[in-house]
Parts: sequence; structure tokens; C-alpha cells
Amino acid sequence: MTRAIGIDLGTTFCAVSVVGENGPEILLNREGERITPSVVLFLEDEAVVGSMAKQMATSAPEDVVQFVKRNMGDPHWTFVTSGGEEYGAEWVSAIILRRLKEDAELALGAPVTQAVITVPAYFDDARRRATQDAGEMAGLEVLGVINEPTAAALAHGLRTALNGRILVYDLGGGTFDVTVMDVRGDRFEVLATRGDRNLGGFNWDNELIGHLAGEVQRQTGVDLLDDDRAAAELRDKAETVKRTLTTVAETKVFLRAAGRMVPVPVTRELFASLTRGLLARTRSIADLAVEDARLDWSDIDHLLLVGGSTRMPMVGEMLSGLTGLVPLHGANPDELVALGAAIRADLLTASPRTPRITIQDVTALGLGVIALDTDTGREGNHVLVPRNTAIPADGEQDFVTTSGNQTEVLIQITEGDDEDVEFVQIVGSAHLRLPPRSEPTPMRIVISFDADAVIFAEVFHRDTGAKLGDLQIDRSGLSRTEVEQGVVAIRGLAVN
Repeated sequence: MTRAIGIDLGTTFCAVSVVGENGPEILLNREGERITPSVVLFLEDEAVVGSMAKQMATSAPEDVVQFVKRNMGDPHWTFVTSGGEEYGAEWVSAIILRRLKEDAELALGAPVTQAVITVPAYFDDARRRATQDAGEMAGLEVLGVINEPTAAALAHGLRTALNGRILVYDLGGGTFDVTVMDVRGDRFEVLATRGDRNLGGFNWDNELIGHLAGEVQRQTGVDLLDDDRAAAELRDKAETVKRTLTTVAETKVFLRAAGRMVPVPVTRELFASLTRGLLARTRSIADLAVEDARLDWSDIDHLLLVGGSTRMPMVGEMLSGLTGLVPLHGANPDELVALGAAIRADLLTASPRTPRITIQDVTALGLGVIALDTDTGREGNHVLVPRNTAIPADGEQDFVTTSGNQTEVLIQITEGDDEDVEFVQIVGSAHLRLPPRSEPTPMRIVISFDADAVIFAEVFHRDTGAKLGDLQIDRSGLSRTEVEQGVVAIRGLAVN
């Protein structure tokens, strides 16, 4: 019997879960680990995924790729191996997902064909499409994607019967989200979400790497960052220091330079000082999320910490100082998101193992259109569906063509909240034919966003109500041919 699984496709680690007789549970990978590093090592016709690939990062950095989640949806990003092979972000993620799929099949002793995959709440349409494409290339039917903070709240809320207003602070290896939710029994309602897809534990590591490299250069004159292998070893040591400082106040790292081992002491206080600006960025984003939810910090009943980077003591201390609340770590913060994804998969397949619940999410980014401002003569972004609108959502606005006798108009649908078109993403466009008219044509544009995250736009004549045309955004980032080619290629690649 096939099973639907939940996959947390993380920047640094992945986890897989399925709902069993006693609720959601983490599936062990083939090495017996509960989480799998999101690292791939390319060796000719073989791709090695997980712990072994991560261990090889220092000895074969030119063939090891990691942190690829930060590049999802970027058509210009590729990883080039030492042999000249090129892989886009979707391809690398598909290889990781293929490994996770096979590990799940091994653990369950049954085929796995369906999955729900998690994404940061602040991922835009292109990155969500790329995640779904990667799942399909891995041989999975992607039932849907679920926002990571929503998944975490779902898993923790069902396990503990938690009720009230919950702030989910999700600091992973490469992304950061804050979501404010109202949980009442079997109803999970998202009130607001904010985030930064380029902020995570990776940035904390970078600050520590800079400090360690500076100390070594001060003592020896050697810049470790000039050598790929030395830099990879330095990153590995920095990650170890960060983890160590979660339990002890001081540690010492030894780094090889100038033919000797150079000792560099690091204290928790120093680490907090180096990364104070990063923590402040998360505080600002959290403040905005609470404000977007039209709440004060005093209205928050619970703090739920999600993501491995929330183990850093500075995070809990900062949030406790803001609210006076003791943060909830729930289950292992590395696993909570995957557990929620499994619950969502169970719901979508109408499994009797999970009680019926209602999940009300919101738009993480505004939806709008690009139009010319006749006063300034410049194009601007006009938001029709504001950020944090409950899904399904719709919005409308009236426009007019720039001149009479105009027979065609370009409709460009945007995702983003800025008025400047340089800071928003065009997710779809179409040229619509207009009926002949000597005067400028008054139009009403309606944008809707359904429960499956499909964006649909309709254009009407404002005065007569006649429909002039419509536009549905195709959410497949790659063409069907490209996805099918990826399925065949990855199926033919030995993934271990």
C-alpha cells in the first residue's frame, strides 16, 4: 500500500515523516539518522546525499553543493562540478528528494508516490513552483506545499491541544519566518506572516567564520578564505563552535595554518556580540508580524520555536525579554515541520488516522498589476490583494487605457508589496485585445488567489461589465518537457 509522506526540505537538513497509528512519526534514513543533511556530492554518474556528502565538503569542495534552497526559483543559478556538469537548484533538490523518497520506502517497506513538501512562508510563487517541480522530478506526486510555520503549529497544536494566539518563530539554516496564528480547537488560522528568505543560521556561521579567519590571519598572516578546502574546513569548524556554544559558555577551536594548529577561543558572549545585528533583524521582522496581525506583544499567548538555529540561547533570551513568556520548543525543532507536513498529507488523502481540521492561511506577499501613473509618466505596482489577506482572496481596482483607439493592453500580474516595479516579481502576463473605441477604455481588473495558490485575473469593461479577457498563472516553473526530462535523468542517476 502506498503512503503519503511529509517532507521538510530544509536549507541545511531534511526530515521525512508519515502519520502512523499513534500519530505522525519521523522516518529514519538508511544510515539510521532522523535528519538528512541537504548536501550532495557528485561523483561521475553517482550522487551521494547526506552525511557522507557533508563529510566530503572539506576534501572535495568543488564537487559538493549545499545550501541550495537559497537559490530555488533562480533560473540563472547553477552548480558546476569539477567535471563540468551543470545542475540547477531544482535538479539538486530533486536529487535530495529522490534520496528521501527511497529512504522512506525502505523504512515503510512500501512504495511512496505522494508527498507534501514544506516551504518558507515568505517564499514567492517562483520558489514554490521550483519546489513542486523538484518533487515531480524526484518521482513524487506533490499533493501540495505547506508553509513551514503553519506545519510546525499544526504538529505541536494537535499533539498538545494548544489554544490561543501563537507566534511561531522559525529560524532555520537558511531562511527565517515569523507567523502569528490563532489556534482554537481544530481550527488553525494564520493572522499574519513575515520573513526573510536569505536570513538563517548560515548567516550566523558567516559572522563566526569571519571572526575565526581574522584571528588566524592576525596570528599567522594566512587568509584561510583564499583556499577552497581551508574555507570549507573553516565552515565546518564554525558550525561545530555554534552548536557547542548552545550548551557551554566558552569553547576553543584549532585551525591549521602556516604549518601549525592555531587556537582561537570563542565565548557565547562574543558570539552574541558578533551576531547582534542578525538577531535584531529577526526582532524587527517579528515586531512587524505582530503589528500586521493587529496585536501587541502582550496579546501573544505562546511562543513556538522552530528550526535548528533556535537552539542558540540568544534567541530564547530575546523573545522571553519581549514577552515574559517561556518559549516552547515542542518536539525536536529540526523535526516539527516535517511532522506537520505529514499531517497535511494525511488530510489531503482523506486518511482516517488524522482528525478533520481547518487550516486558514494568508497571502505572504501582495498581488497586483503594473500600471502607468499618468501624473508622473512612470510605471508603478498597484496592489489589489494586500499581504496577509485570508486565502482564498480577491481584490479589484479600476484602470483606464492610456489613449483612445487602443486595440491591445498588456496585463502584468505582480507579487510583492513595493510600489516600485524593480522590487516586485512579475508572475504572469498577457496581451488582451480591446474592442475599437475612440476614447480611452475604462477597465476593472479583478485578481483572485484560490486555496491551491493559483492566481487568476479577469478584466472587465468598467461601464458595461462586459468581460474583456482573463489570465490564469501557470504555476509550473519548468516546462513539462523539462520536468519529464528531469524525471528520466534523475531516475538514471545512482543516488546514494
